Amino acid sequence: MSQSAATTSSDQDLSDLLANAVARRRNFAIISHPDAGKTTLTEKLLLYGGAIQQAGAVKARGEQRKVTSDWMELEKQRGISITSTVLQFDYDTTTINLLDTPGHQDFSEDTYRTLAAADNAVMLEDAAKGLEPQTRKLFEVCRMREIPIFTFINKMDRPGRDPLSLLDEIESELDLTPWAVNWPIGSGEQFRGVIDRRTRDVILFSRAERGRQATEQRLKLDDPQLQALVEDDLLDAAVEELDLLEAAGAELDLELVHAGELTPVFFGSAMTNFGVRPFLDAFLEMAQQPIARSSSEGLVDPLREGFSGFVFKLQANMDPRHRDRVAFVRVCSGRFEKDMTVKHARTGKAIRLSRPQKLFGQDRAVVEDAYPGDVIGLNNPGMFSIGDTLYVGAKVEYEGIPCFSPEIFSWLRNPNPSAFKNFRKGVNELREEGAVQILYDTDESKRDPILAAVGQLQLEVVQHRLENEYGVDTRLEPLGFQVARWVSGGWPQLESIGRIFNCKTVRDAWDRPVLLFKNEWNLNQLKEDHPDLELSAVAPVVSGVEPISL
Repeated sequence: MSQSAATTSSDQDLSDLLANAVARRRNFAIISHPDAGKTTLTEKLLLYGGAIQQAGAVKARGEQRKVTSDWMELEKQRGISITSTVLQFDYDTTTINLLDTPGHQDFSEDTYRTLAAADNAVMLEDAAKGLEPQTRKLFEVCRMREIPIFTFINKMDRPGRDPLSLLDEIESELDLTPWAVNWPIGSGEQFRGVIDRRTRDVILFSRAERGRQATEQRLKLDDPQLQALVEDDLLDAAVEELDLLEAAGAELDLELVHAGELTPVFFGSAMTNFGVRPFLDAFLEMAQQPIARSSSEGLVDPLREGFSGFVFKLQANMDPRHRDRVAFVRVCSGRFEKDMTVKHARTGKAIRLSRPQKLFGQDRAVVEDAYPGDVIGLNNPGMFSIGDTLYVGAKVEYEGIPCFSPEIFSWLRNPNPSAFKNFRKGVNELREEGAVQILYDTDESKRDPILAAVGQLQLEVVQHRLENEYGVDTRLEPLGFQVARWVSGGWPQLESIGRIFNCKTVRDAWDRPVLLFKNEWNLNQLKEDHPDLELSAVAPVVSGVEPISL
């Protein structure tokens, strides 16, 4: 075989390898309101994937093993998810990248960033509560990013709302067409299982020992055994409701699903394992594989030969023993290989990636290769920022990830001058990872940073981490502002209008002017006084500029 023929054959082998790897990958994030059961569902999905042998529970932490996805000490203490993690595991022939997001609304910005790396989203609802404020907010982010949404209605083993009313709410409030993939038989204490709408199979469940896989029994709807296993009135009611759905005429159209216009709906109970395996099987069948991503060069196909990816999250001290910093990179195209040299789009520097890591919560292992849809962890000695693009071959730069408007502002005081070095290190590293936004007074004699957050718990987490990870005690002093707006025209536009009142001017980490207002009324008053002043609630994406350090 000639050298050119051998090269062509090698290129074809690599192309086939890449195509097969993309086809078997599914990447998704779970979004929900706090307490809807997101962490519990995550654990059960890991259980069915064989990634763990026994699922933890978020409640009764003294009695239960800790959940895999909640690794931060404060998460274990409070029983909530307050940081995003990545969990990669195999299920049957599929490689799954599950992006676990914070449920608490104070950490919604971390969720926004994580959704930038997701190809699909699972919207989790509490059967008793239906749509809740945080779910609506995150749904809008999914719609903005055109992410397909799959709905899992949870806690069917508890008293809840009528299933038909839950579907109506999704359609009327979200303008999203629901299509029930399965339908519950009973609810609460009388929850007996689900009917698969596509096959008309009845899937019955028995309660498993807490934390272990539930046993399932699958029967045809006309199987005479059902009479001995399910009460006639429960089964008849479920069948009648299914017939009503069929009469409505909607069809399951995967093109509409992938366009974010139709949501497949599943019913079950994550805590007791009802409906989790049927959901996972159907989801993997319907979910879209890694898709093309928008960039400075247009859409980048995942089958593009050269590797490319972007940083969507930074995390300091995942392993407190090593004081490490990890950059989470979503692979968008090509094949990533250990020890490869890539270009950093923002700085133009070449970087050798010698210790890439496969992530599973806090646990990590060196990874040899990765493909589109995968998330890898890179050691970050301060060279990466959120939104950075890494690539091989022709230059490409993915769309950046914007900052959203904070609502709570406090001076962060360091009462111990001898601890300033650790204080500065902690503040800079937590700003890098996006744990909180950092603002600075325009009076340079006031060196203390201003923490800007969506919710109060964000500030508490920063203080907790500064104390436990950096050995620094701090004090917060509220500023009394509730609204922030970036000046779109920068300092020149702000200076051109002269003195302004009823707001405070500060600068962000990229030295851009930010105006703080006590309330919306003050903001609207400024708009009336200066109609030409362009203000934005979203910070523009920065490229090619290093942020200011404390």
